[in-house]
Amino acid sequence: MSNLTKIGILFGQENTFPQAFVDRVNEKQSEFQAEFVSIDRVEQSVATDYAVIIDRISQDVPFYKAYLKNAALTGTAVVNNPFWWAADEKFFNNALAVQIGVPVPKTILLPSKERPDDTNHNSFRNLRHMDWDAIFNHIGFPAFMKPHAGGGWKSVYKVDNPEQMFRAYDETGQLVMLYQEAIEFEDYFRCYCIGGKDVRIMPYEPRNPHHLRYASEMKTTGDAGQKLLQTMTDYVLKLNHALGYDFNTVEFAVRNGVPIAIDFCNPAPDADLHSVGQANFEWVVEAAANMAIERAKRVQQGKDNLTWGTFVRGSVTGTGPEAPTDEAKPKKSAKPIELGEPIQEEKASVIEKGSKASKPKAAKAEKDEKPKKAAKADKVEDKADKPKKKK
Repeated sequence: MSNLTKIGILFGQENTFPQAFVDRVNEKQSEFQAEFVSIDRVEQSVATDYAVIIDRISQDVPFYKAYLKNAALTGTAVVNNPFWWAADEKFFNNALAVQIGVPVPKTILLPSKERPDDTNHNSFRNLRHMDWDAIFNHIGFPAFMKPHAGGGWKSVYKVDNPEQMFRAYDETGQLVMLYQEAIEFEDYFRCYCIGGKDVRIMPYEPRNPHHLRYASEMKTTGDAGQKLLQTMTDYVLKLNHALGYDFNTVEFAVRNGVPIAIDFCNPAPDADLHSVGQANFEWVVEAAANMAIERAKRVQQGKDNLTWGTFVRGSVTGTGPEAPTDEAKPKKSAKPIELGEPIQEEKASVIEKGSKASKPKAAKAEKDEKPKKAAKADKVEDKADKPKKKK
C-alpha cells in the first residue's frame, strides 16, 4: 500500500493556477511534494501516492472521475468529493438552500422537451401536462431557462414572454431544464469558499464582457454594506457545509438589500489570473495551498478522507441537514470584512473559452436586448459549444 506522500492537482486547459498552486505548496513545506497528477495505470483498489488531489477537470473527463473515486476509496482526500460531485446538480442545490434558510430565486423543474433515448410515450405515464399558466404566474417575466445539471453558460436562455419561452424550449432537446425568475439586482458578488472556512467576497458584474466581470466595486456602503458582507459570509459557509464542498464559489444577486444565492454549484471555479485579477488570484492560491497541506496532514491511510456535507451526514443519522458544529459555525468578525480587489481593465486580457465577450452570465443579469431574430428567444450560449442532440 502507498504511503500517501504527495499533493497533486488534476487539471485540463488551465495555465496559471495549477503551476502557482504546486509552487506555493512546495514553498510552504517539504513533507508533501506537490506536483501535477501523473497517471499511467489505474488498477482497482490500488492506492496512489497522493494524500490529496485537487480536482479541476473530472467533470469533463469520465475516466478521471473513475480514477478519483478509486483513489478516494484507498485513502486519498479528493477535493472535491468525487462521489458527491457526481450526484450533485443545480435544482437539488436550490431545494437544499430553501431547507437551510438561504434565499434563492423561484425555480421550476421542466422535463426534457424530447424523450430520452430508448424511451417511448409509455415511459412517461406518470407525467401529466405542465400547467404553463400557473408556472408563468409563479415565475413571472423576464425569466431564465438553463440546464438543471449544466454549467459553462451553455444552453441558457433569457425569455420575456411565453412565446419566447416555448421557442427556446423547443431547442433544448433532451436537456432537463430549470425555469427561474430573473433577479433585478443592485449589487452582485462572487464568493470563493475554501476548506469550509476561508471566504473571499468579490464584487462581480455579470453583464460585463467575461474578462471584465471582476472589474467591479461594491455599491452598498456603510453599516448596510458591512451587514451585507456578514450575511453573505454566513450564507456561503452554510451552503458549503451543507453541500460538503472544499473548493467552491457562490454567487449572490442583491435585491432590496437581500443577498439571493444564484449559482453555488461550482466545484471547479474559475481561478485564472487573467480573469480574477492578481489580488484575487493570490488569495485563492494561498488559501488552496493551506487547505491542501492541512488536509494532507490529517489523512489516515486506508480510511475515508473525503468531506461529506451535513446533508449527507444528516441523512445517515436520520436527523436531516445538520447545523454546523460550534467550531465550524461562522464567526462574527470583530473588524470589517475585506473585499476582493477589482481588476483593472488594462490587466484583463483573456476571455474564457466557450464564452462571448457580450453575453451575460447564466441566470444572473437583467440585460435587456432584442432577439436577433423575431423567431428566436434571447439566447445566451456559444453555438460551438451547443450540446448535440442524440440520434
